[in-house]
Amino acid sequence: MTETASRPTLEAVAARAGVSRATASRVVNGGDGVREPLVERVRRAVEELGYVPNQAARSLVTRRHDAVAVVIAEPETRVFADPFFALQLRGISKELTAHDSQLVLLLTEGRDDHARVGRYLAGGHVDGALVFSLHLDDPLPELIHGAGVPTVFGGRPGWGDGARRAVYVDSDNRGGAREAVRHLVGLGRTRVAHITGALDQTSAVDRLDGFRDVMGDADPGLVVEGDFTPAGGERAMRELLERCPDVDAVFAANDLTASGALRVLRERGRRVPDDVAVIGFDDMLPVAEQTDPPLTTVRQDIEEMGRLMARLLLRDLDRRAGKQVADDGPTGVVLPTTLVRRVSA
Repeated sequence: MTETASRPTLEAVAARAGVSRATASRVVNGGDGVREPLVERVRRAVEELGYVPNQAARSLVTRRHDAVAVVIAEPETRVFADPFFALQLRGISKELTAHDSQLVLLLTEGRDDHARVGRYLAGGHVDGALVFSLHLDDPLPELIHGAGVPTVFGGRPGWGDGARRAVYVDSDNRGGAREAVRHLVGLGRTRVAHITGALDQTSAVDRLDGFRDVMGDADPGLVVEGDFTPAGGERAMRELLERCPDVDAVFAANDLTASGALRVLRERGRRVPDDVAVIGFDDMLPVAEQTDPPLTTVRQDIEEMGRLMARLLLRDLDRRAGKQVADDGPTGVVLPTTLVRRVSA
């Protein structure tokens, strides 16, 4: 007997539960209008028989694929080297798994990949998309808009014309940066520098704005552009020491950047925090607790950001399917940040 022939059918579930096939189908496919005692009988029959719905047939009934695309606008070398992405993916995966939905990961190496992602989303393979790490010139938002796929963005979108309604989840990047720089000033530091992230991303721009909110008209030489990577932090720290050798504090745009800056300071014989105090951003424990010395940083709940992105998308999908949801909720959610003090500042 083949595996297909021995697989329990929906008819067998209905017979075991003592209900019609239509009632069993509504329960299995998440439909409404079935009394709770019958729902329990069908679910018990499904469990006893080991029934697994045919996904293709179920999609015809529900118009749902139970799959969500997670689009990261970065090359795989960056994604798999940066713990930020692992944390956000873990949050997304937990939420999707809890709702019996699959995660489909899509990465972009270049322009050809953008077109490929757009075609995939337009092909009806997934119910929606979660998109993060966008750059300001990224064509993905337009491609996704053209595909007509429900979408939630990670991070504040870079367009400000108001023409497109975007649902997004972000952290208080500007407020967190202000708190970090105020802490450095409160320590008595007078030559406070900032190593930015990639300034074609809104998170980096917001953190730079937070730095400027506190420092005002600081020496322009105290701001050096980085790229959110350890190598970028090293390069920027070397440049900063050449420009401003009397620097006594550094606010780095993320923990990886700070880790690179700390390595250069150690090489140059600068004591941290005695000579130069350093603060990062993210509080990624695999990084922040392992630097030398352990890193003072601004904590954002990266995993919760991922969970909330998935939750907002699933709520939107339920609403589109005619299910009752609590409320529309905000289109933009900004999570708070907190300063975590360790040894570096």
